[in-house]
Amino acid sequence: MRAFIVDRYGPREELRFGDMPCPELRDDDVLVGVHAAGVNPLDGKIRSGEFKLILPYRLPLVLGNDVAGTVVRVGPRVRLFKPGDQVYARPHHDRIGTFADFIAMKEEDVALKPESLTMEEAASIPLAGLTAWQVLVERAQLKPGQKVLIHAGSGGVGTLAIQLAKQLGAFVATTTSEANVDLVKRLGADVAINYRKEDFAKSLQGYDVVLNSLDKATLEKSLRVLKPGGKLISISGPPDPGFARDLGTNWPVRLVVRALSSRIRRRARRHGVDYSFLFMRASGAQLRKIGSLIDAGLIRPVVERVLPFASTNEALACVETGRVKGKVVVKLR
Repeated sequence: MRAFIVDRYGPREELRFGDMPCPELRDDDVLVGVHAAGVNPLDGKIRSGEFKLILPYRLPLVLGNDVAGTVVRVGPRVRLFKPGDQVYARPHHDRIGTFADFIAMKEEDVALKPESLTMEEAASIPLAGLTAWQVLVERAQLKPGQKVLIHAGSGGVGTLAIQLAKQLGAFVATTTSEANVDLVKRLGADVAINYRKEDFAKSLQGYDVVLNSLDKATLEKSLRVLKPGGKLISISGPPDPGFARDLGTNWPVRLVVRALSSRIRRRARRHGVDYSFLFMRASGAQLRKIGSLIDAGLIRPVVERVLPFASTNEALACVETGRVKGKVVVKLR
């Protein structure tokens, strides 16, 4: 099958277009013919080797973490899906590879595609949507009337997190560029801060939750907007000991991860707030809930560009600029 492949780690390494064997189908798997694949900052981080300590993939590796497509075959233990079903998913982190003609995934990681979306729109949802859900619903347990700051509101996670937070009844602030202020307000943001002209740490006070997806400086400044007992949840690092433990890493790796996050955890304790790192996990059950909100018209995808499969390297380079509104998607069929 056609695929875009990582042969060696490196920030400037382009993915190689080539042939790879069709994935094996396990008893509880669905084999999906890929129609479209979302492109994420995570793809660039995996390609560069940033996660090789905690996600030790065997190279060559087919890249890609978002998919929408059609079920081709199912394993003998599969009960929820049949050939011909249109589905979307974020594969388990051990079995990525959506930049290819086919991908095999556990039944429990897959959900039926929202009926109101095209394949390209559906492919933009899983990783970002699950991230927003797991930060705001699971980790933060966001409640009506609470205040949440969502950094990078015009990005893939930000555009969905703003909409989800509003559905949960929260007051939402976000940081963005001047060009995207109107976009984030249309999505539901109550306060949109132009980060080039205004210091969010001086403008915002008494927040319950911050979702950080930016750099170390932004992460540490975010402590100042939280009230005592607030939660600072980062999806861009540094990873914390709980993440290493949940991932099942060995003791030396856990020590390294503990050291990486020691500074921000100490600063958080001094501010009386909780710091945690979230690495999104696959979940078909949560995608079904997100899909229901989408089909009810309560959440909508934001897709800036759809590129042909042959332009996957171009799509990845576009995402790595950090200036994409919503998502970039590559189309195979």
